Amino acid sequence: MLENQLISAAEAGDVTKVRTLMKDGASIEARDASGATALLVATHGNRIDAARVLIEAGADVNAKDKIQDSPYLYAGARGQLEILKLTLENGADLKSTNRYGGTALIPAAERGHVETVRTLIGAGVDVDHVNRLGWTALLEAIILGTGGEKHTEIVRLLVEAGADVNLADGEGVSPLTHARRRGYDRIEKLLAQAGAR
Repeated sequence: MLENQLISAAEAGDVTKVRTLMKDGASIEARDASGATALLVATHGNRIDAARVLIEAGADVNAKDKIQDSPYLYAGARGQLEILKLTLENGADLKSTNRYGGTALIPAAERGHVETVRTLIGAGVDVDHVNRLGWTALLEAIILGTGGEKHTEIVRLLVEAGADVNLADGEGVSPLTHARRRGYDRIEKLLAQAGAR
């Protein structure tokens, strides 16, 4: 089947084959057993050129697989900046959420992807979105972060973008308390300067 070949070509990053298969009539939105489109498969492997060709041909950057990942959400969560920017330029749904009810910004903040966080904030993703765990991007950067350079910078970017520094987790524990408990002095200072209690 052409579609299976298209998905394999996207996975391998074989741009020439991707182009040929699309020309031969392969459906761009066909899915594999996990529900992933060729674009999502290309995104999984960070195959930038294959992703670009598929997006330029009109592939849906918001098409979700069975675990609620889309090319946009996955690129954001994994810090795949080039593909993320392509999805943002081509209709990424900033309000779409992953299986945890989080936007792309939340896992990007948790994983320390500074440039991705900057890009998503610039694109207008809601900095105070709360996921199903009761956490915002700010809380994830503190609770699941390392307190190091990258997570401190992410906290600074979120605070600058107007994140609510007093938006507590589901148990009512504030970002400041979480930072204090972990001994993240620089993050604690950033939050305090922004009026955190």
